[in-house]
Amino acid sequence: MVKIQPVILAGGVGSRLWPLSREKYPKQLLSLVGDKSLLQTTLLRVAELPGMLSPVVVAGEEHRFTTLAQIEMLDCFQSFAILLEPMGKNTAPAICGAAHYCKSIGEDVVLLVLPADHVVSDTEAFVEAVSRARLLALEGSIVTFGVEPTQPETGYGYIEKGTGCEVVSFKEKPDLKTAGDYVASGNYFWNSGMFAFTLSALLDEMQLHAPEIFSAMGEAVQAGGVDGSFFRFDKKAMTSCPSDSIDYALMEKTAKAVVVAADLGWSDVGSWQALWQVQEKDENGNVTSGDVILDDSRNCLVRSEKKLVAAVGLENTLVVETADAVLVSPLSCSQDVKKITARLKKEQRKEFSVHTTVYRPWGSYTVLEQQPRFQIKRITVNPGAKLSLQMHHHRSEHWVVVCGTARVTNGEKVTLLHENQSTYIPAGSMHRLENPGVIELELIEVQNGTYLGEDDIVRFDDVYGREDG
Repeated sequence: MVKIQPVILAGGVGSRLWPLSREKYPKQLLSLVGDKSLLQTTLLRVAELPGMLSPVVVAGEEHRFTTLAQIEMLDCFQSFAILLEPMGKNTAPAICGAAHYCKSIGEDVVLLVLPADHVVSDTEAFVEAVSRARLLALEGSIVTFGVEPTQPETGYGYIEKGTGCEVVSFKEKPDLKTAGDYVASGNYFWNSGMFAFTLSALLDEMQLHAPEIFSAMGEAVQAGGVDGSFFRFDKKAMTSCPSDSIDYALMEKTAKAVVVAADLGWSDVGSWQALWQVQEKDENGNVTSGDVILDDSRNCLVRSEKKLVAAVGLENTLVVETADAVLVSPLSCSQDVKKITARLKKEQRKEFSVHTTVYRPWGSYTVLEQQPRFQIKRITVNPGAKLSLQMHHHRSEHWVVVCGTARVTNGEKVTLLHENQSTYIPAGSMHRLENPGVIELELIEVQNGTYLGEDDIVRFDDVYGREDG
């Protein structure tokens, strides 16, 4: 029996879900529906499939440690692979690279390609649709999953179906009138971005229709290598690879495309309005999360991450509060949030890239206060973890242990600090922070200096092999 090889695409950003989604903490890593992230719910859904091999996850370099931590938290896979892209090149190179990787380690399989950042509420229907897609894939077809549209939607691409399961055409995201015509005709599906095909069929079609991507990603795998828990695509080879979506590079060109109808309770959660649509609402049509008080408000999405958010007399309104940003918009304009993120990126605002809490492989830090010559952070170090051996040119640091035990290297001296104890790290001193205990270490760090940027770190040794972050 030819087994199913799940390939999870986890390299997206999700700019329309700012301020919750950031460049370095994107949509698939967020818990938007329930207490699991979208990546985790995708993997749990995959775990329900019979005849499934260990998943392959394609992720970006800067998300690698959080991706790894979230997979390990599930504790439902004996093994898995995380393939790292040195840069984003869209879905065609990611899928082709994963296929070359799978070919290098095993026999022909049915690749099931799934985005990591979608919502599927009906797992039973998902399993049944995958079963039908698998049979078509074994016949040599390139299978895409089509979702029956429930309303005109301008945020999705569309698939035009033929009399059987063959694909007639793929349509770009339409305007509202065109979307309405598609839905009224009954001949169109929403394009879910999920696919199934045998490894050999996919590579043959990519070689035929996208030979430059096929060759570049073959080289990226051949010249790539294992690095700890990860497999890295070769940077030089991937730099030369064209950037293209799988729809453009393959699906619009192949004569083997077929569509499987999939009524899954599906949403790509591509905007705050889409998130409002898939969540449970109160008697007034409101969706709330966190510390929220509403009065005389209807059909709103209000989300609080840190503070009390109170609203009176709102209708069809979006309010999202985080520690460093607040977004307010009509729900109907939620697709336009990308205009804000584009401006933040252009102006090089930190709110585009990171939250006040930043995750590292050893734990996290949260910026509590930031001024020109001092900065206060809360640092949390996981049990058994340690930061790099490092030095700063421009700042000194004071550490106060709040709970747990800290092993501190400060120059030639190594000491243990316990709750309520503190130490001082002068600028220019080589130092390291470790947690030798079995509970989280939490401390307050006060930085003083003329420059407090994260790039003022000179690393001498790092167990995580980082050159960045």
